Amino acid sequence: MKKIVIASDHGAVDLKNEIADFLRKKNYEVTDIGTEGPAAVDYPDIALAACTEFKNGGYGFGILLCGTGIGVTIAANKVKGIRCALLFDLFSAEMAKAHNNANFIAFGGRIKYAVPVHEMIEKFISTSFEGGRHERRIAKITAMEE
Repeated sequence: MKKIVIASDHGAVDLKNEIADFLRKKNYEVTDIGTEGPAAVDYPDIALAACTEFKNGGYGFGILLCGTGIGVTIAANKVKGIRCALLFDLFSAEMAKAHNNANFIAFGGRIKYAVPVHEMIEKFISTSFEGGRHERRIAKITAMEE
């Protein structure tokens, strides 16, 4: 599905905009939940808004950003049905999809990545969920939400 939702707090606006532009050039429809400026916003609010929009349906995945990516990842994973992975290299991008079937990925706007973020996103997009033994593990994660 070529539709994604993206959101950031004030600590990652520039990276969020770069990612959104990159995805639009790849013919993705991007729903940008915000924020757009340097005024402080609380990352749990941004994560919840993006996760709520995602759960309305029609999205392939979502991307969340804050200063480190840690806060939005923790917040998103509190929302039932969301599996958000904080990516840091190509292997984590691949495994987030192949083994964890993540439906959100996260980045930090203040992090200096060794691998360009767009390459991690491309790896995530091009990877398929392996299923099999991983389905059992995802089911256990889902059961923990109850």
